[in-house]
Order: sequence, then C-alpha cells, then structure tokens
Amino acid sequence: MSSPEQSPEPPRAERRPTTLSAHGHDRIDDWYWLRERDNPSVRAYLADENEFTAKSMAHTIELQTTLFEELKSHVQEDDASPPVSWGPWQYSTRTIVDQQYALHERAPRGGGTTQLLLDENELAQGHDYFAVGDFAVDPSHRLIAYSVDTSGAELYLLRIRNLDTGLDLTDTLEGLYYSLAWSSDSKFLFYTKPDAAMRPFQVWRHELGATQHDDVCVFEEPDERFDVWVRSSRSDAYIFIGTDSRVTSEVHFVAAAACTAPLKCIASREEGVEYHVDHQGDRFVIWTNGNNCTNFEVYVAPTDPGPKSRWSLLVAHDPDVRVAHVSAFAAFLLFYERTNGLERLRVRDNRTGEFHTIALPDPVYTVWPGGTREFDVATIRYEYSSLIQPRATFDYEVASQTSSLVKQQPVPLYQQDQYITSRAWATAPDGVQVPISVVHHRSTPLDGTAPLHLYGYGSYESSVDPTFDRDVLPLLDRGWVYAIAHPRGGGEMGRGWYEDGKLLSKMNTFTDFIACAEHLISANHADANRIIARGASAGGLLMGAIANLRPDLWQGIVAEVPFVDVLTTMSDASIPLTVGEWDEWGNPDNESDYAAMLEYSPYDNLRDSQRYPRLLITGGLNDPRVQYWEPAKYVAKMRAISPDTDILLKMEMGAGHGGPSGRYDRWHDEAFTLAWILTTSEGSHVADQQ
Repeated sequence: MSSPEQSPEPPRAERRPTTLSAHGHDRIDDWYWLRERDNPSVRAYLADENEFTAKSMAHTIELQTTLFEELKSHVQEDDASPPVSWGPWQYSTRTIVDQQYALHERAPRGGGTTQLLLDENELAQGHDYFAVGDFAVDPSHRLIAYSVDTSGAELYLLRIRNLDTGLDLTDTLEGLYYSLAWSSDSKFLFYTKPDAAMRPFQVWRHELGATQHDDVCVFEEPDERFDVWVRSSRSDAYIFIGTDSRVTSEVHFVAAAACTAPLKCIASREEGVEYHVDHQGDRFVIWTNGNNCTNFEVYVAPTDPGPKSRWSLLVAHDPDVRVAHVSAFAAFLLFYERTNGLERLRVRDNRTGEFHTIALPDPVYTVWPGGTREFDVATIRYEYSSLIQPRATFDYEVASQTSSLVKQQPVPLYQQDQYITSRAWATAPDGVQVPISVVHHRSTPLDGTAPLHLYGYGSYESSVDPTFDRDVLPLLDRGWVYAIAHPRGGGEMGRGWYEDGKLLSKMNTFTDFIACAEHLISANHADANRIIARGASAGGLLMGAIANLRPDLWQGIVAEVPFVDVLTTMSDASIPLTVGEWDEWGNPDNESDYAAMLEYSPYDNLRDSQRYPRLLITGGLNDPRVQYWEPAKYVAKMRAISPDTDILLKMEMGAGHGGPSGRYDRWHDEAFTLAWILTTSEGSHVADQQ
C-alpha cells in the first residue's frame, strides 16, 4: 500500500447565504443552494467531491482489492435459501457465481423439476441500479406480481407474470410503493401509491386485464403524519389496510373472497394508541398499547369487532416484556417478544391456553420468526443468529417442543470457535444501564491495545440486534474489537427505551453511545486513541451528534446517508417523509421542539473552534429518505469552517438510501469503507500528507 505522491486539493462549495425561518427564529444557511438537484453547479460540485475522494483513497486500491477478496471468500456464491412450503410447492431463492442478483424458483412439494419464476439478473440488464420491491405469488400459484426500481428512488413499476407460460401479462402498474395483497380468486390485486412527498397515502384495487386508469382507490389517508399499507392476513381470509403515524394506528379490513365490498374498521383511531391485527378462525387477534400499556397487551375480538367492549383480554400487560408481534396460526399463537435486551419466541396453545418459550443456546443472540407461509401447520420456522453464529434456520414442532436444523448459513473459511461474544453494560450520565454487544477474535488481547469499531443507531424503536455479519470478519481477523451500542431511541429494552430517546429526550441517544465507548475503554476492550464509530441514516445523525459532543473520543467516524440537517428538514413539509417524522423528532413550530433539535442538529452545531476526527460521509443522489443534500451540505460547511478536518464525501450518483444494489457492487463498496477504517486507524490518510 503506497501513499499518494501529492495530496489533492479538496473542492470548496461557494457560499450563497439563504435566510431560513421557523417559529420566529431566523438562521443563515450558506449552502442551502445545494438542494438544487438539477443545477449544473450542484452536479459539478458532487462530481468534484467524488473525484477528490477517489484521489484521496487511491493509495488504498491494493488494500481495497484485498478486502474485497476477503469479503467474497466468506460467501458461498452458489447458494439457495431454505425452501418455504406453500400449497403444492416449495419456494426459494438462489444465487450463482458472478451474478449480482437472485433467482426466484419453486419445486413441487413432493419432489420434481425446479421451475424458474424470476431472474433478477435478466431484469437488471442495462440498469446501473436494480431492486425488487414486492414479490407476491397469488393464491392459485399461477401468477406472481413483482415490482422493480431502477433508480434507487423507491418508486416501483409492477408487472404480473403468468407462471404457466413464463410471460408477463399486459397489466403494467406505475408509481407504486411497497406492499401488495391478492384477492382469494386471484382476480384483484391491492397496492399502495405515494404522494409527491413519497408518503404512501392511497390503496388501490386493480382488476387483472384492466388498465391502471380503471383501478379503484379504496382508501386514502389525508393526514400527512400517516402512512398506509396493505397486506393479507396469515390465514389469507382477509385483506388488511392500515394507516400508521409514529404514535397512532388504525386498521380496516375486507374479506379476501369478497374484496369489492366496503371496508370495515377494526377500531377508529385514538391519538397515541397503536394496535395491530391478525386473524385466527372466528376471531381477530389484536395487540395494542391502549390503556397506557406501554409494552402492549393482547386481545381477541369477533371478526365483526364492533366496540372495544367486545374485545376480550388474552394476555395482560407486562412492564418487563414488550410484545413486538403476534402471528396467528390455526392451532396456536406465536409471540415475538423483547425482554432484558434480548428477543424470545413464545407459543400459546389455543386448546389449553398454556405458554412455552422456545429454548435457545447462547447468552447473546438474535431470534426471529421465519418463513412459515401456511396457516394450518404443526411446525413453524424461526431464524437464529449471534455475533459469532451464522444464521441458522430451524423448524420447530410445537407439540414435541423440539427444533430441527433446516439450513446453516455456509461461511467458507470461518471457524466459529475462534471468536468470542459477550454482553456488556455501560452507565449513562443519568445512571441508566445501556447494553452493548461485543465480539472479538480469541487471540485479540483485551488489555486496552485493540482498535474498536463501534456501531450504533438508536431511533424509531428499531433494534440493531447482535446477528452474524461477515463484513466484520476482516476487522476481527486483524485484531479489532467490534461492538454494537444499543442506546435509548431503539427498541432493544422495550417501548419505554424508545420513548426515552426521542423528541425532547433525544439527547439520551447520543450520551448513551458516548457512555458505551467510555465503558469499553475502561473495561480494556478498546485503545482510547483508536476508536472508529459508524452509523447510517438516523444512525448517521448519531454520528454527527457525537462528533460535535465528543470529537476527542473518536479517531474516525463513518456516517452513511446521514440525517444531519435535522432542523432544516423538519421545517420543510415539502421534503419526502418530513411531516410523518414530527412524532419522532418534533415539529419546529413548537418552541420546545425547535430548541431541542437546535441543541443537537449536527449541521447547525458545527463549530470552527473545534477539531474534528476524520470523517467519511456517504450519500445517494436518488435517496428519498435522507436527501442527498444533507451529507453534501454537511461536508461543504465542514470544509469552510474547519479546513484542517480530514473529511471525504462519497456520493452515489445512481442509487438511493441503500447504496449499490448488486451484491458484488456492495462488497466493493464495503471494501472501500473498511480500507478507510483501517488506514484511518493506522494514521495513514490524506490529512497526513498535507
């Protein structure tokens, strides 16, 4: 690995002051103009930043190649998912060597010739970006509805394929969002459409053979805080249409066999009350946080539910157990729960009303319901993983309470017994104990000399659970410790954990993460001078906040598609997803919300008197979730106020929130990031050449 002969000169965006107003406050934004997507000056600036990044990282090309080969060496490139049984078929996906995307297949349940349903590689030809959104087989098993995105903007084109002929029907539906549902007779298909702000706000019914112009809008949500969705019940007897804000939900339904009938409502929305529904026999199963049941309790109701007085309590609220999901099967219910920072699966027998918990072997792990497609079954599938245990698929026989391994994810050149995982707890400034998941190679000494890669998210009640990640192996094999912080704002410790890390309490997320780093230092899991932090999207906000709060603590920070311009974005209702986010971050028209966001918004808190760690920032030009200008503005402002800061911007010009779409492209992208992490830790980077 060689150093560049001469350090490139970083690009400088022109300052063009713009006055922004919110709640009677004015702010000057010198780089607001970078929002002008089609402005040639904006495109030129982004191209210059990409060129600067490429030149700055040119000395790592050999290392990137090595890392790419390492990442690839841990993947069995010819592989198939465990088959999922449904009706007369078993469905699966498969990957093959040198192909970027998956093949969708099925085989007769009793054995026979495998049938290719969809080849994503064929569909992706001619496109720099390609992603399948929904893939839905109809009840007759003769059709599939599939949607594709070729820009990364998450706006999908849907087609329907006849599986007898292998040809697509003439039906073509444009401008779709996620989620589909078939009618029982396979004559109708329900789908969602987004508005101009990319909020899914309508559910439409399409009759096969008709044009999209003739489709019927069956539900529209006018409140901009709410998103809509559509899905089938597990029993396939009902089609559910839901509308959710961050704190409130409402579900409508119609029989899948009479899907042109008017919709009925399970329960009218109540502000601050969420509920979710599945169907089982002559009843609906409903889990809700009503009645101040923060962690949710479970009810059953008639399929013509009427008032809530007709609901019967099935499982009472437990302040220590968060009911995350309930799956209804013909003879039992499967509960997916969280307690003490871990997940568990519990089964309730319909006949006896008794519960039992599926036994799991490791102290730190992740478990989740698997691909059980059928309703009337004696066996259910679940997935299991830990930081050292590659994903394993099990079938669980409910009557005997025994698990059998269906498939163990193959990881070539990996020896599980060479790695150690553990759970640690950090003490936050207010005394709260914050969980940390840790993994390292058995040969790595925990004496305070190991470099640390610390990952975090901490928003939307989303949990970053300790699952096996092949991408971490190149670091672990080089003597790194890898840890996942689980700060408040996530869902790892129940609903209260989430609520203590949002809105006016958002600062807890950032101080929790800092406390995790400090604990790992004090416990000799990390060299205090060699810590690289990483987060994406709302986790990128976390990265921006900790860079401002404790710049001295990090040797480097990777912020991927980071939500760093919080106050400006939350003040602009025209930006995709903004209004629906007010329940998460706050509404700037509220004085206290404005003040809270202003206190931590990374872009607004950059200071020229502060020395920052090295920074790698990424973005996607077509990203509808975190607009490209957030990372672009952040980098432009940093270059202006702190010209000595070593900061790189890597902007994907043909992708969205998730970055490159093909698996080989993703490995190259990860190799680039790992090369930056390793050279930053070694102190070999462009800043040292200046």
